[in-house]
Amino acid sequence: MTQGRSMPGSARRRLTAAVPGALLCAALAGCGHGGAAASAASTASAGTLTSAAPSSAAPSTPEPTPSSAAPATPTPTPATEEAATTAPASQEPAQAGGSAASALWGKAYSGTASISVDVYDYCSTDGSRRLAGSRTYSMNSTLHLDRPRTGGDQSENNPFSMLFAAGAPSQAGAVSFWSSSVSTVSSQDLAGNYRDPNLLLTYWNIGWSGGRMDATLTDPHAREAVVLNLLNWPGLLVACRSDLGQMPGGFPHALAAGTTFTGRLDGSGASLTARGGTTDGVVQFRFTFSGTPS
Repeated sequence: MTQGRSMPGSARRRLTAAVPGALLCAALAGCGHGGAAASAASTASAGTLTSAAPSSAAPSTPEPTPSSAAPATPTPTPATEEAATTAPASQEPAQAGGSAASALWGKAYSGTASISVDVYDYCSTDGSRRLAGSRTYSMNSTLHLDRPRTGGDQSENNPFSMLFAAGAPSQAGAVSFWSSSVSTVSSQDLAGNYRDPNLLLTYWNIGWSGGRMDATLTDPHAREAVVLNLLNWPGLLVACRSDLGQMPGGFPHALAAGTTFTGRLDGSGASLTARGGTTDGVVQFRFTFSGTPS
């Protein structure tokens, strides 16, 4: 059996002294470097959690951009306020003659109309229209002006409403002008179509400025069966047989579009001239009316 060598005493003493020192150094190294690494790892982990915290939280609402933000209500300027204030007035129907014509509302004029009538027929050998006779006469007449009529949600687009009458309605040769009316008689037209019984019907387009009136009959409203602009003229008992006499009382002929009524009209009086004809082409007429306020 081989026996090992014994270590010299001085060597044992050096080894014995070195082992604790090595152990202390290793312990210090483990605490110094390993502890620093653990501390750094802990710090890094904390930093990682801290920086990751916002991503795990609910996303914050982004700042609105000009395109996504709701448009701001502009601050009204004086011009804007004025436009808003005057807007309803601009929706009123334009009335030729303006507010000055309102001074004539409620005016009535009385006088005389001198009327000339040309009567035509179709009794020629070829059936063409021909002049059958003429007549001139005078009639007591009245002219009434008032505020524009309204019916339903509509208003007459004239500076005033007009009603002219020469003679009594049933009198032969009588003439009547209505600028407008409100239909309240029937709810059906001639074709059986429904119509508003309160429908406003405007017949004349009236212009008035500086004491002068220019009025034109634009729509007789025959299709609505509310014909009020008429010339009452007698007809023959038998067509083309004047020798057999006329029907008594006359027959109302609807006035045609294009009939005019023009001249001076102001607070002091009226001096007007009318020209026109009937829708059937049988009568052409003209007259002058001179009236004073009544």
